[in-house]
Amino acid sequence: MADPKGFLTTGREVAKTRPVGERVKDWNEVYVPGSLLPIISKQAGRCMDCGIPFCHNGCPLGNLIPEWNDYAYREDWSAASERLHATNNFPEFTGRLCPAPCEAACVLGINQPAVTIKNVEVSIIDKAWDGGDVRPQIPERLSGKTAAVIGSGPAGLAAAQQLTRAGHTVVVYERADRIGGLLRYGIPEFKMEKRHINRRIEQMRAEGTKFRTGIEIGRDLTATDLRKRFDAVVVAAGATTARDLPVPGRELKGIHQAMEYLPLANKVVEGDFVTSPISAEGKHVVVIGGGDTGADCVGTAHRQGAASVTQLEIMPRPGEERAANQPWPTFPMLYKVTSAHEEGGERVYSVSTTHFEGDEDGNVQFLHLVEVEFVDGKLTQKPGTERKIPAQLVTLAMGFTGTDVENGLVAQFGLALDERGNIARDADFATNVDGVFVAGDAGRGQSLIVWAIAEGRSAARGVDRYLTGASSLPAPIRPTDRALTV
Repeated sequence: MADPKGFLTTGREVAKTRPVGERVKDWNEVYVPGSLLPIISKQAGRCMDCGIPFCHNGCPLGNLIPEWNDYAYREDWSAASERLHATNNFPEFTGRLCPAPCEAACVLGINQPAVTIKNVEVSIIDKAWDGGDVRPQIPERLSGKTAAVIGSGPAGLAAAQQLTRAGHTVVVYERADRIGGLLRYGIPEFKMEKRHINRRIEQMRAEGTKFRTGIEIGRDLTATDLRKRFDAVVVAAGATTARDLPVPGRELKGIHQAMEYLPLANKVVEGDFVTSPISAEGKHVVVIGGGDTGADCVGTAHRQGAASVTQLEIMPRPGEERAANQPWPTFPMLYKVTSAHEEGGERVYSVSTTHFEGDEDGNVQFLHLVEVEFVDGKLTQKPGTERKIPAQLVTLAMGFTGTDVENGLVAQFGLALDERGNIARDADFATNVDGVFVAGDAGRGQSLIVWAIAEGRSAARGVDRYLTGASSLPAPIRPTDRALTV
């Protein structure tokens, strides 16, 4: 145990963010560089090393949180990094992007603010990179077996790294022009600078993983060709079919899916554009969807110089404390103020869009909405609450409905889908097609980054066993596992 009285003597303290007026003028991460190190040891000391660490259960990766908290408290960063990497291939990603179900399950969180697990995690991995503790793990021998991974998001990268380290020859195919999937083009730079992806990719290249960008399986390369080239295939293509809003006026110019809008902003940072082809500059922006992707659109619009930003959510505003029907250690639905919300804009709850209104040139100008409420369990419009708000750029951030079935990948492989439209798989993450496996959102449906990495690690074990007859790779989850809910 780190500090037996730490949870009694030390209050929760989180990473400091840069002033709003400063950070909205650039695309750098919002946190003050180096602000965690002076406080993180004491924060790690708040961990009680409880008899049954429910943080393990909250985290699908089974992260050894009390162990690396203890090492961080003692400032043994090398040992902390070893424990961190024992269960997580990419802690610099989860430490910045995961909503931390581990903290929701922290035993201290029953009656006090939980341990700042994410902040400790990101401090450990940043120290590990700075200290040279993150090195390529090159396999001692090659198996002679080959595997293709379709998609380079967190699930695909985790599966690829695990299989490479097991001695297989792995090639990752990515349809975009850069590796990273949604990490690269769905997450704004101010949430995670892409240098973190770049150096992890270089580590994987040094280990032997090969990457092919600009190749879409199903269009540029057929499933038949891929199966001829490789002994096994992992489909980690994500759940990229976005939920649409079929209301009158949807065809107007200026209405875009979030994943049409966000990648272009990232491409500006990468140097591909001087300004984004879809820019919020000087416009009244409306973001439909109250989740993390919606918040990413809000922060991006602020940095592009929007005249105003309004975020709409059809559900009621969550409370700031756990509801009685969301007890510890479940992950509660709480009112969350992200860094993007700190920067301005208005959030409107319990409203639904009825239609869009445009000008004579076909450009969206207004969004018409109505207040809604639940009556007998059904969402019902409230009469007399209709109004319109200015909207010259609208982004749809309402989640995703399943994997892409239009590019031919699913049909060419002959993959079976489950009742939710995801690719079906068995206990080893194998599909109905021999030698073809599925990991991440393509099989699970839209989920969290920590679940994607857990899926990639678990699917790698199934592939390894298929290729060699046995496997010593870890499998932290089963395909049927779900987050702890009520």
